[in-house]
Formats: sequence, C-alpha cells, structure tokens
Amino acid sequence: MSVLTSPRGKVEVVHCRRTESQDIHCIKSLIRKFTQKLFGKFNIIYLLEKANLAITLHNDKEEIMAQATFLDYPNWNVAKQDDWVSVFRELDSEIPCTPLNTLFMHLFVAVDEYSVDCCKEIIRTVFKAVPELHFIFLIVPYYMSLGSTLSTVFDQVGNVPCLTYKEDFAVHICHRHNHYPQLHIRKARVEDHDNLMPIFLRHDTILKETYGEYFLAELIEAQDEENHAVVCEVEGEAVGFMSVCSRVNMLLLHECFDLRPFHGLCMPHPDDILDLPQEPSDGGQDAELSSNSQDSQNIVEEPQEPFSPEPKESIQGKVEEATSGERLPAIHGGNSSEMEDLENVSQFSTMDEQTQYMVSRSSASSLLHEEPSYFRPIYRGAPAAFCIQLFCIDEKHAARSLDFMNFVFSLFPDKNFCIISLPHLTPEFNLIQNFVKIVPFDNCTLQQDLYVFSRAGLLKSIDIRLATLRDTPGVENLVSTLLLSKSLLEDLDQYNEARRDPDGTPLQVFVAEVAEEIVGIAVIRNEMDIEYIRSHYNIEDFIYFSHHQREEHGHLYHFALNPVFRHYTKFFLKEILRLGYKSCLYYPIYPQCREGKFQRPYAHSLTSALHYFVPVRPRRQIVYPLEKLGTNAPSKAVSKEPLSYALNHTNRKLTLEPKITVNARIVVVGASNVGISFLETLVFCSHLKFNSLTLISTHGLPGKKLLGHEQRKFLASDYCFNDKDYALMSLCSWVNVVVGRMTAIDRVAKHVVVSHEDIVYYDHLILCTGQQYQVPCPTGADISQHLTNREVPNFSKLRYTGKVPCNLFTLNDEEDCFKALAWIRNNSITAEGNVIVYGNTIDTYTTVETLLHLGVKGSCIHLVQPPTASTITCLNNYSVESAVDGALRAAGVTVHQEAILAQWNEGRYPDPICSASFTTQTKPFRLPCSMFFSFCEKNVDYETFKALNDACLVYDGRLVIDTNFHTNDIAIRAAGSLTKFSNRYYSNEWTHSNFSSKEIGFQLAAAMLNLFDPTLEPVTEPPADLDRLIPMYKGAKIKGGILPGSYHYLHVSKPGIPTSLEVQMAKSDFGLEIVTGMVENGTYFRIHINKYRMVESLTCLSKEPFPASNYIRLFGQHEQVLNNLCVRYENEKITDLYSYFTEPWCLALFHDRFIDLRKELRLILASQKEEQLPSLVELARQIEDEEIELSEKPKKYLQRVFEDTIYKPLVERSILDYLHYNHYHLPMYAWPGIV
Repeated sequence: MSVLTSPRGKVEVVHCRRTESQDIHCIKSLIRKFTQKLFGKFNIIYLLEKANLAITLHNDKEEIMAQATFLDYPNWNVAKQDDWVSVFRELDSEIPCTPLNTLFMHLFVAVDEYSVDCCKEIIRTVFKAVPELHFIFLIVPYYMSLGSTLSTVFDQVGNVPCLTYKEDFAVHICHRHNHYPQLHIRKARVEDHDNLMPIFLRHDTILKETYGEYFLAELIEAQDEENHAVVCEVEGEAVGFMSVCSRVNMLLLHECFDLRPFHGLCMPHPDDILDLPQEPSDGGQDAELSSNSQDSQNIVEEPQEPFSPEPKESIQGKVEEATSGERLPAIHGGNSSEMEDLENVSQFSTMDEQTQYMVSRSSASSLLHEEPSYFRPIYRGAPAAFCIQLFCIDEKHAARSLDFMNFVFSLFPDKNFCIISLPHLTPEFNLIQNFVKIVPFDNCTLQQDLYVFSRAGLLKSIDIRLATLRDTPGVENLVSTLLLSKSLLEDLDQYNEARRDPDGTPLQVFVAEVAEEIVGIAVIRNEMDIEYIRSHYNIEDFIYFSHHQREEHGHLYHFALNPVFRHYTKFFLKEILRLGYKSCLYYPIYPQCREGKFQRPYAHSLTSALHYFVPVRPRRQIVYPLEKLGTNAPSKAVSKEPLSYALNHTNRKLTLEPKITVNARIVVVGASNVGISFLETLVFCSHLKFNSLTLISTHGLPGKKLLGHEQRKFLASDYCFNDKDYALMSLCSWVNVVVGRMTAIDRVAKHVVVSHEDIVYYDHLILCTGQQYQVPCPTGADISQHLTNREVPNFSKLRYTGKVPCNLFTLNDEEDCFKALAWIRNNSITAEGNVIVYGNTIDTYTTVETLLHLGVKGSCIHLVQPPTASTITCLNNYSVESAVDGALRAAGVTVHQEAILAQWNEGRYPDPICSASFTTQTKPFRLPCSMFFSFCEKNVDYETFKALNDACLVYDGRLVIDTNFHTNDIAIRAAGSLTKFSNRYYSNEWTHSNFSSKEIGFQLAAAMLNLFDPTLEPVTEPPADLDRLIPMYKGAKIKGGILPGSYHYLHVSKPGIPTSLEVQMAKSDFGLEIVTGMVENGTYFRIHINKYRMVESLTCLSKEPFPASNYIRLFGQHEQVLNNLCVRYENEKITDLYSYFTEPWCLALFHDRFIDLRKELRLILASQKEEQLPSLVELARQIEDEEIELSEKPKKYLQRVFEDTIYKPLVERSILDYLHYNHYHLPMYAWPGIV
C-alpha cells in the first residue's frame, strides 16, 4: 500500500497486484495515441499472455490507476528473443545485463494525473518482486521522447537498429539502485540496538521477556570467532539483523535429517562411509538398467530415504545418486569478486552424491514388493556449516534478505553451508525461499524444519543455453549415476545428430552452465497432442488458448538440476521458454502402482521443479453416440482414449508468479471419498504449495486397478471417483502415504499412532475414515432348539471378538475385493462350493452378479437377508426390485429373507467356515459354506472408535462435529459417515451420510483453505441464531452398479432423509413422473420432475451399458432445458428416454462448461440492461409479489419483454459464443457462418 499525491494535491491510496484478465477493459481505456507511438501496435490480451510479469496499480475503489507489462526480451524487433544479450552488450559493455538480471518494459499506461508516482511505484514493486533483477530496459523509436512520466525513471544509453527495416531505436535503462537498492551489510555495533529493537518487538516480545530488555546489545557485545552479528543498513540506519554461529550439533542433525545431498554438511574425509558395500553381481548396473527399460518403460530408481510425515521432496520422487568420491567443494571469499568464486568452482566436477531432479519420459513403474532398507552414511570430516541463530528485517526491505549471505559466508571462509532451523508453522519468508528444505528421517523428534543454503548458490553467472556436442561429457558426469541417464543421453545424441526425433518431432536440449561446468539439463519436444490436452484438461484456466501458436506448446521430457542451484529452477524454466520460442510447457505424470508400508511414487521426476508447475484439473468428458453422430462427431484427437495421466503446466506468466507455501502438517486419516475429495481440492489450488500433506490409509491410495478393466465390481459405485480419476489426479505426487490403521491419537503431543508403532505428527488432523462393513456377530442360538427370531437376543450391535474365519469376507474397498477374487480362483469356488452372501444392501446384489459372472453356479449362491429396522429397501423402487428378484430366480439363486446369523460350524471353531446356521421368523436352517460375504449394516471400525474414545473426542454413536467440521478439539476436524452433528442442532436425522461424499470433501477443504489462503475473504462469524442451522448441500446422491440379470443400474437423487418411493409419490407436491420402457426387457428409465419443473431424481435399469456420466448431468436441470421434456412426454412424442438423450441436441447439456453458460445467462437476465426497466429477474420477482398489475399472463408478458428488449440478442450472442468456443467438443451444433 502506498499513498500518491497528484500535482493538484489530491491523494489516492494505491495497491499493487498482478494483472488479471478483468483488467483488460480498463487498461484499454488508458491507452493513448502516444502510448501506441511509444510501444508500437499491440494486442493487449496477446501481450499479457506472453508477459513474464504484469503489474496493476489500483485504488481502494478497485479503479485501475496504472499498468505495466514486462517481458524477458526486447520489443520493436531490435533483437531476436533468444539472442538479445550480445546486442545490448555491444551497446554498452559497462552494463552487465544477463537474462537473469534484466527485463524489458513492453507497456506502461496510467491515469494522467498520477502517472509519475504510479510509474515509480510500479518500478519499485517490480524490483521488489524479482530480487535478481538489476536492469529494466525500455526501447522506443529514436525520434520519440519518453514524456514527462517515463523520463523520471529511465535514462538513455544508446541506439540500436531494427532487424526488419531501416530505423534506429533508442534504448533507455532503469537501474535497481535508484529505486530498491541492495542493502549494505556490516558487522553489528551496540549503537544499532535502538534501531533494531522496534523491528524485533513488531514480530515478537518473547526474546525480550526471556532475556531482558537489552538482550540484543548483549548478543552484539558477545561476538567472537564463532559468533558474529551483522546488520543491513539503509541511509546509515540498521534495518535488519542476523546472528550467526559456527557451533552446530552435527550429531543431532545426522540423526534427524537426511543430509546426503549435502555430504552431511561435513568436509569430505577418506574414512567417510557413504554407502553399503556392494555385493558382486553378474550383470551389474547396466544389466539392471537394460532389464528394467524394456517395453519403453523408463524405471527410476527407488528413493533411498525413510518415510517421514514432515514435508519432503521424496513425495515428488527424489532420486539419489551413488557416491563417486568427489563433490562440490568449499568456495571461499564470500565478499570477493564473483570471478574468484568461479575459479574455485571450476576446480570441481559436478555434484555427485547430490540429489538430482529428473523428468522421465514415462512415469510407468514396476511394482515394488519389499520395503527398501535405509542406510545412513557416516561422516568423519570436519563440520562445513554454520547456522543462523537470529534473523529479523524490516518488512520494507525483506525482499533483499539474501544480501546478507555474501557477507556472512565471508565471516566463515572454511564453511560451505549455511543452515537455519525454524518451527514448521513459520510462514515462508524471503530469505528461506532461496534455501533447500531438508527431508527429515521418520524418527525425527525435532519440531522444526531444517533449511540449507550452499556457498555455491551465491553465484549469479548461471547461463542457460542450447546444448552442443562438447557438452556431452559434462552431461554424462551430471547424470552418470541416474537410472534414466541412458534415456536422457540418447535424447542428447539424437538432438546433436538431427535436432528432431526419428518421427520428425522437433527436439531441443538446454543446459545450465556455471563456471564452465554443466549443472543442469532439460529436454523438451513440441507438444504434438495439444488438441487432446485442450479438450481433456482445464488448461484454459491458465492461458488464452487462441493466443498461443501450436509450435509454442512444449512437452518437458527430462529435467536435471544440481540442488545447489535449485533456487534457479524457475529461471531455468523461464529460459527454456525464451530460448525455445515456447510459451507453455506440459509435463504428464502417468499412474504408478506401489506397495509397501510407506508408499511414494517412483521418481517420475521433477521433484522440486514440480512445485513450479501447476497441476491442471481434468475435464469431465461427454460420452458421445459416435455412430448416431456420424460426420458430426468430434475429431479423433478429441474423442480418443489414450492412457490417462495427470497434467502439470507452466507458462511465461507463471515463471515469476510466487506460490504461497503452507508448511502446516495436514494429516488425513482414511482414503474415503471424502478424504480423497479433500486432498484433491487442496492439491489443485494452483497458487498454494502444500509441503506436508499425509494420508493414513489401510491400503494406501486407491486406484491401483487391481480388478483391471472388468466392468463388474463386487461393490456398487457412488460415482465419486474411479480408477481413471485417480490417474488424472496423481495424488501420490503431492501426498505422503502411510499404509496402516490409526490406533491412537495423542492430542497433547499432536500425533497419530499408526498400527501401534509408527507416529505421524500433525498440526491439523482430518478424520475421514467413514463406516465399514463389520464381521457379523452370531447370536449363538442353537437351531436344534427350533428357535425363531423373536426368541433370539438381538446381537446386531455387538462386536465380533473371535477369530475372523479365513473364508469370511467383508468387502469395503478394491483391495478386499481383490483378495476375495483371488480366493475364488485359488479355491475352485466356481466349480464347487456354496457361497453365502449375507446382508440387504445394494452391494449384496452387485456381489451376487459378480459371482454369477465369474462362473459360480446360481444354485450354489445363497442370498441371506437379515431383518431391517427400516421399511425402505436399498433399491427403493418396486419395479427395479421385481426385475432383480426375477433375475435371481432365473439364475437359480436362493433368497432367504428375515434370517439372522445364529452359528458358524454349529458353534465349533469357526475357521474356516464350513456351515452357517440362521434363524427366521418361522423355521431355522443350516447352509454348507465355502465362502461367506458379509454386508451387514456398516459401522465405525472398532480400532477407530477406540482411538477416538481414548483421545476423549466426543462420540455419540458417531464422532460429534459442529457445522464447521470441528470436533471438540480445534485441531481435529472430521467429515463423512463417521460423523454426526452435535445434539444442539436438533437435527439428528441429518448427517453427512445424507449428502454427496465428494461435495462434503470439497466443503471441508474450503473451510480449511480460509486458514492458509490470504487471497480469500476473511470468514465472518454467522449470527447467533444462524449458528444453530446445519449446512445443506446440493450435490446429487448417486449409486449404481450391475445387478443380477446383467442389469445396468443407476439412481440419482436429491440429498435428503431416506423416504420410501410410495410415500414420496403420495405427497400432494410430488410433481410428475416420466417413465419409458419396461424392467422386464431392460429398457426402464424413470425421471422425477418436482413441482418446480426440475429433475429431482432419475433411475435407469438397462440390459445394455449406458453413459451414466451423461445422465448424472441431467440432475437439477429444468425440464424446458431438456427440450420441453414434459410437453413432449404428454404428447407421446417420447417413447424411449435412452434414445432421446442420445440425440445431438442434448449433448451440450452434458458438457462440463454448460453450467458456466447457465450462470452467464442468468447474469445477463439479472442485470439492468434497459434504463427505464428493471432486470428480468427483478421483474419476475415483482410479478410474484404482486407489485405490478398485468393485463396478460405473466409468462406471456415476460416473454414479450424479453423479445422486445436487448436481452434476446445478448442471450443469443452468449449461446453462440459458447458453441463457437467449444466447437471441438460440440461440432454437431451449427451457428451463423458455417451453414
């Protein structure tokens, strides 16, 4: 925030921010003829798309006062964008401009009255936002004067010719030191105390309260060879302080942190033990490489660090090199010239045991069956690190914090590393953004994060360029110990030989060079599948697609960078875009299977670089009736279905866009749909970087495709997530996964105990375990006594405590289903043996159908349905139930109703189950048993309940929460079927089970984001009376699957308290029921239209597969949007809804952006377009409230107003724009100009 004063004395408070697309209209209004003469003709949208940095200045009324746009190459075509450095060095050799420290102003506009101050404020903001920046160039025609505004900050340095026509252009320069100078660093003096104390007290008073009022003066006086205090000063006044010490507890650090990438922060020593002795093998590494590289699947070696719940880079795939004996050495002379530093660096080869960051061409990985053995090196060399003990700087100068580092390294010429430890909840400040965060070991007890900065990181002479043949030895040295080195070097050879792939795809290889040493390499190709990316991913959340040429889209294949220079990752990516003439880069992550206790992905690459990309949300796809569409179908580039992958993206606009780092340890317990939806929402917040997301789950992340592509699953689906969705998210790239069960919660120490042994610390604990099918507890009734259900005690609420039989299966997830399938195949169940399916949920029907499909004889399947307290059946539709019952009879499946489990094996040892006894309302019976499936009522798992109860969390049948998901512990939230609302809301019938799990997870994440996202508006506390209302969510409740008889079933309904269909239809305001087809022949389709003419529920039962994802989109639509569905049905023009919804007219309804069109149209109708008329929405309200009298029917009146005013052309234009913009998905629609 700054205050500007105009020459006339008017005052404006202004704020700087990044330019947004909605600013374009206001920016255009500020463009004058002089602006175009100065900067040339330009398309403002195109310019902003290609800009590295665009700054907008606005006042408190959100009125735009000024805007400036900066790129990393000059305008006016005075030099090629990949070769401007030589031109400007010839112009003035005294100006050491480089791509790292230079930007070019391509546009500046401002309100005339405040233009001078606006210009200075923007320039100061740019230098503050880009600490490495030293020069801003402005290029204008030589005959043009800069004007009174720009001339206040720019000075002319010479002229350069244009490349395309004979005309010279004047080059003007703006220096950093005139606006946001580097800080002067010196040793602290006692007299600095009075200047520094207000800065310290502004942040914290603990030091003063603990050590006294003059602790800082005492610290400054206590300096010696091991302890130093330094300050930064501006105009002779100290504005920042740093205390450094060479005494570091290396033993503790080695015990708690994985310091292998930095040689343990010690000097190399001959007695260092860096890796385990290798056993001799016949094939060696090359053999292993070749065996693992078959079928074009590049396998990356296993990360060799143990799990830790702390933030770690291994979750993005950390690749460790083998030790080769050399390492990047000490660089002395912190305040000496950079040339001296370069001479020191050039003596050494590329860092060998440092972590390398790789991008693989393929992310597919093999299955790992054994846990890696973790080895910790032993370092015997002298410590090579000093630590920062105390640091503080005035907020105005915080962006220059790195200026301290040169000076403090000069104080310790024998040290190579600077470290700092911070409480993990400390917000990331400017200084540590240049440090590398160290991965803690799993047994780390320190409640702090460790950051490291290398002396070599001070070098500013990093050069990014296209690779040449002479770079091959340096690249080989850089990647020699990486498993992907062979693939990368092959690409390098291909580039040196032909500059393109054998299939003709252009190929580019870039290297990063420091002191004539190769420290990084990147391989990109042209993205040849851009139509598929546009149609399947929301890439237009980040770019205006039409302003990017096809050849400007690049695909990142390999990326390796020495971690000492990791803070230059963004610069490396920015240079790739500039030198490669690209505007966008894409990096796909393919699904991977992992097993083990601590699940992480194989190094699919990028690791730290992945954080500089943004994950792109996949788009929901229309299921097209391709045969019916014929030539009007989308192109194959859009409709094809290759292997699904998660897409990551960066572009020119994002190269200087900072992310907000969140170090809070967020631990999610349970991979339920709620938990996955919660994690998905956090991961796809593109402007946030969550360093510590952890999932604790019994089987790890779902989506392993254990059952392959088999349509028939044992369990019904709620259509929240499927295997493809998991592949498109790639949560394993962002989330630590701990495989195990939560067995205890220590609320004081804030940790979760997993499987009675492992500890996972948290700052925010999210409980989403849900409810599971439990092992049924037999009543123990002796059926020889001919007991009935009335004579048997009710044991339904008791927990089974005996040994769980090996052939009893409670199916709760895909892992359980996979085990059941393996048992069936390994024990010849399909050939012989009785199978009992016990329960009355929809899962019993889908399981029976799966068993029949697997070949189990119907006569060997017994469906035993226990009595229920509710009269509502799982299908809640008599027609569907009668069809399923008929299919069961036809298949020979025996159905036993109102039967309660009495005994296994007649009361003897139950493992394995050979027979099962049941009581009924009349006569008991016994069944032989080879497999027993239990689908009794779901409940909270006992271990989960015990952990919650022992932690003293309020539990009342379920875990009690408030409307903001809080339990009685403010650090613990919960959601899903595990929970219930507190009794103070008087709504015990409403729980999260009544709503969509996916929506619950999203709302939980939205509530959490208010804690971490400063861009969100602060949440205001609701009024006291509204605090008693529970939130109501609108997402549809969905269930479906394949039922006996091979019926494909789908039911979509409004969330609510379950009510039988007959009761619903008996209500006076039920609405209308539209039914086509018959259940007997598998063509049944039912739609319920409520009193507001909206689709409230639909049920499909078909012998043929149908596009369920399309039909789900019908929920909540008005019947008129469905082409006047009710009128057509009443006129008997609709005889088959399946056929009706495959007609071309309706495909737009299934489009993922149709909801945006609806919102846009409503916005048009809600806005006042005519001066003397209210908006149509307001007009409708006035008619409803009888505020106006009409001589005609309201509907006819509104239609006449709509047609006679500007609303109709606006609506038509909006619809046509929607169809035109999305024509690649909707080519079956015609619009003016194509017919």
